Amino acid sequence: MANGFNQDEINAIVWKACDTFRGAVDPSEYKNYILTMLFLKYLSDLWKDKQRELHDKHQGDPERIKRALNRERFVVPDECDFDYLYAHRDAPNVGELINVALERIEDANKTKLENVFRNVDFNSEPALGQTRERNRRLKHLLEDFNDARLDLRPSRVGHRDVIGDVYEYLIGQFAAGAGKKAGEFYTPPEVSTLLAKLVQPKAGDRICDPACGSGSLLIRVAREVKDEDGQPSKNFSLFGQESNGSTWALCRMNLFLHEQDAARVEWCDTITNPKLVEDNSLTKFNVVVANPPFSLDKWGADFAGHDPHRRFWRGIPPKSKGDYAFITHMIEIALADDGRIGVIVPHGVLFRGGSEGLIRQKLIEENLLEVVIGLPANLFFGTGIPAAILIFHKGRKTTDVLFIDASRKFADDKKQSRLRPEDIEKIVGVYRTFNSVPKYAYRAKRKEIEENEFNLNIPRYVDTSEEEAEIDIAALQAEIEGLEAELAETREEMKRFLVELGFGK
Repeated sequence: MANGFNQDEINAIVWKACDTFRGAVDPSEYKNYILTMLFLKYLSDLWKDKQRELHDKHQGDPERIKRALNRERFVVPDECDFDYLYAHRDAPNVGELINVALERIEDANKTKLENVFRNVDFNSEPALGQTRERNRRLKHLLEDFNDARLDLRPSRVGHRDVIGDVYEYLIGQFAAGAGKKAGEFYTPPEVSTLLAKLVQPKAGDRICDPACGSGSLLIRVAREVKDEDGQPSKNFSLFGQESNGSTWALCRMNLFLHEQDAARVEWCDTITNPKLVEDNSLTKFNVVVANPPFSLDKWGADFAGHDPHRRFWRGIPPKSKGDYAFITHMIEIALADDGRIGVIVPHGVLFRGGSEGLIRQKLIEENLLEVVIGLPANLFFGTGIPAAILIFHKGRKTTDVLFIDASRKFADDKKQSRLRPEDIEKIVGVYRTFNSVPKYAYRAKRKEIEENEFNLNIPRYVDTSEEEAEIDIAALQAEIEGLEAELAETREEMKRFLVELGFGK
């Protein structure tokens, strides 16, 4: 890596900083402090780099340097950078100093950072303990991030994705320890990569994740956008919605660290209060992807019947299972001619009846469903249940649906299953050829799905049973007779031994 920078080294440094909170603060909470401090360190080092660069460019002229700095990507006011906070790490009000610095940085960068830091309080007694313990933890945190190897200046790092990769590494580590809460903000990178490849984003696409969590899925879809010559393209736009304020803030920082400054991510409830709206209508997108919460209870069924955007005309999902609420929303915001939708769902979505069954039937009759992919169990943190990926495609040319059973192809990494590159490659390859593969994939006609009463349960279409070997009856009989002869001979030999020993006649 450029300038001797080592990705694993910086990962280890920032992960060690978590020791300050382990055992005292829940991982789902202390991730906000670690990730915010990493972002502050990045902003500070970026600011120092620019100051040095502009000092040389303008030969130390303070006025010209100041004007140029005010036009930079981010502005860091005096006494708000990491170095200032580190110098005051022993201050009795260090938590308050950090809060003030973050607030002033927000105010100086309102168009980009407004509300990003408002959900984390470095002076919180309930979260970080009473004053003495809180100050001790914050001092240790500042000291850990002051490691000389943790220099995040672009001139030193030399690769724009490095810092973003550190951030995502941390999110993954936090998800591993967050149990069921992990699903609120994290999709495993291999699953995100698979989904990104399946929706085939193109240059010029508008890409949306209406349940975007920490933004990793959006970032991976963006990485799949290529120019005509196959090179990575910057010609796309990213959009998202997230209902959890802390997770929304993590997403904003994650996108900035990946230099996706133009991404628009709204803090709102996608179902009851969507904010990606143009002229009072839902904004439309070329690509829509999501890993929405599985079978969300109280998702807004009471509201759905009066939805101003009329998304639920196919039917209202059950009050206790919001899967089809998110699916319906995603389909409604995809462009009519070539909108591509990829969504991760629990298997119940494939076969449950009632209103879900009716919605599923209508989606198939509208010729929207293209692919059903069964994934291995235990891929996701916090739940061992297997999931599936559904790909919908507006304006597609065939009425057939491809079923892929990828549930048996994975790496078993102790507590967690993981899709390997070859597993992802096989799924994507079969999808693109759109042909049946024995024991793995089946291209079903619409009539077959209708005969199955629109049940999409994968074993109904993909036969993965192993054929039993044919039995040669004659050979088996001969083998049995041979064994019986050997047994008779052994018994006779035992009788002779017993006679010799005086136990028999």
